[in-house]
Amino acid sequence: MGRMAIVVLAVFFASCICSNSSSAMEDSAEAVKKVIEESYIRGIHIERNIPAIRKGFHPDFTMFILKEGAVEKLSISEWIESIEKSIAENPDPPKREITWNFPMVEVSGDAAVARIEMYRDGKHIFTDFMSLYRFSDGWKIVGKIYFRH
Repeated sequence: MGRMAIVVLAVFFASCICSNSSSAMEDSAEAVKKVIEESYIRGIHIERNIPAIRKGFHPDFTMFILKEGAVEKLSISEWIESIEKSIAENPDPPKREITWNFPMVEVSGDAAVARIEMYRDGKHIFTDFMSLYRFSDGWKIVGKIYFRH
């Protein structure tokens, strides 16, 4: 009877540990989605909100752009500069409906990747692949590649 109780307790504790780690991964995936939604989708595509962009992107962020068989790089500071120029030239652009979904978010410890499907006015415009790291102040987007539809 004592052995059976020990086995039952061991199974119980093991399932609790797995459940907690699964729950932590789900919480991390939700935190990753939140950073992407606030800083990238809303910050860049919807609101052009520079403070929100700076909050969610790491200063060393790089976007890799495939252009005619070559890879070009764009830093977050260069991207913000182009957004600021766009705001100065067109402070009140027409409102567009932006929708998105996350077919994949994978978290392993302090590293994460996410795939984002973005739509503008119902048209599929981008498939984005973002890389993130968790820092002491939260998740930050550190890299991006994409496909323009």
